[in-house]
Amino acid sequence: MNNLTTQGRREERRQRHHDLSRAQLLDAAEEVFGRKGFHETTLREIAELAEFSVGSVYSFFESKDDLFRSIFLRRGDQFMTAMRAVLEPSGDPAEQLHTLVDMEVGFFRDHPHFGRLYLRYASSTGISDERLADTAIAANYTESMGLQAVLFERGQALGELREGDPAVLARLFSGLVSAYQAADPAVVSDAAEGERLPLDDLHEIMSGAFVR
Repeated sequence: MNNLTTQGRREERRQRHHDLSRAQLLDAAEEVFGRKGFHETTLREIAELAEFSVGSVYSFFESKDDLFRSIFLRRGDQFMTAMRAVLEPSGDPAEQLHTLVDMEVGFFRDHPHFGRLYLRYASSTGISDERLADTAIAANYTESMGLQAVLFERGQALGELREGDPAVLARLFSGLVSAYQAADPAVVSDAAEGERLPLDDLHEIMSGAFVR
């Protein structure tokens, strides 16, 4: 029994170390890919930033492509968890629309290197990069559009949000958020700059466009 307990603890420590090392590599890759793009980045640069050998990178990821996709899968899971929490079906649709704006803008500000990657290789119009044509990544995009469409359907039923095809309105909403993110110094610039357009102004635009 004691041997089994000791082995279990060792396995737990080993798994924790593995998870921490993998996260460290993903953080480094996100930073370098975010600054330089996929083609200009080398695994050596990522390994050096994470303080790993290039060979050890292959203990966690099959290839540069696999590492790149894994960044989107990790952040995508976090993003979708946050979105599902915001769009709880019992919430007030008009309030949720504004909470969703704050969540999406805030997510990119919290993870600016990922924000740059997303703006470069994906957008509100879909996943266009073939390296990201992964079933899970595509499924996250489809689900996010679906959740937003349901939000508009509920808001229309309650007379809170404007009429129109909910799927189209969801695309328009995402397009406005993406346009704001693409000009957000907190995401696209390394320099300390203020907002080019205050977030409150974006909320006013969203209210004018979508709230009845």
